[in-house]
Amino acid sequence: MRKKSIYVLFIILIFFGCDYLRKKNTVQLNPVARVGEKYLYLTDLVAMLPAGLSRLDSSNFAEKYVDNWVKKQLMITKAEEELTINEVNIDQKVEDYRFDLIMHEFEKIYINSHLSTTVPVAEVKSYYEVRSDNFLLKQNIVRALFAKIPNTINDLNQIRRDLRNYPNSDLEGIKKYCYRFAEISFLEDSVWINFDELIANTPFINEQNKTQFLERTVFSETRDDKYIYLLRIVEYKISDQIAPLDYIQEDIESIIINKRKLTLKKDLQRMIYEEALKTKKFEIYRD
Repeated sequence: MRKKSIYVLFIILIFFGCDYLRKKNTVQLNPVARVGEKYLYLTDLVAMLPAGLSRLDSSNFAEKYVDNWVKKQLMITKAEEELTINEVNIDQKVEDYRFDLIMHEFEKIYINSHLSTTVPVAEVKSYYEVRSDNFLLKQNIVRALFAKIPNTINDLNQIRRDLRNYPNSDLEGIKKYCYRFAEISFLEDSVWINFDELIANTPFINEQNKTQFLERTVFSETRDDKYIYLLRIVEYKISDQIAPLDYIQEDIESIIINKRKLTLKKDLQRMIYEEALKTKKFEIYRD
């Protein structure tokens, strides 16, 4: 009964008395919960309430907040009872954490204001050429054309010929056909794609040795109960080979940008140190 009356009073305060509570800081209210010598007051609940909640949601919020507060305080109390806590050590950890947060925010602001995120193609290419052995593929990739066509479509001879003869056929004609008839298609022949992702949910996925399949296949066709699957391999790379530059270009750009961030961080530390050294802001006493 006591718990219900607290939440009823909470709702009344939310909808009728919040402004009054903000203006009258001296208003005394009964505590909502107590753990040992620590109290949670109704005014604390009002201050934590998110804006725009309905009365029911406000009541649910209050109940959950009180329960969580009690559990947290009980954990703290139990920890203090069971552990021999070095207060100085705790204070030092809190202070170190505070300094780490301040330094992190300062470094982030400095880096964001000085960082160039434009990476020239020449820089990407140079990085790749020097470190290409670091970019070994972990999967087979292909440049390919693929179409999944309902087996109710009768006119397949032309699309078969066009895919088999590609690139000595009209890509625009292939695209027009696929846009009209294909359930799914992949027609970006210049884009490298994970081979397993391309053939997922097709009978091609059942190939026991996909490396051999790629090595011997230029054009392939298979089917199931509902669809016909047409695949034209334009180029392929096997797992453990060096990845093509255009496949990993974005990864290299991210690596270069992250290296720039580390450089800026070191430059900031050096700049601050040298400035302090010139102005004699610090001294190191040695025996």
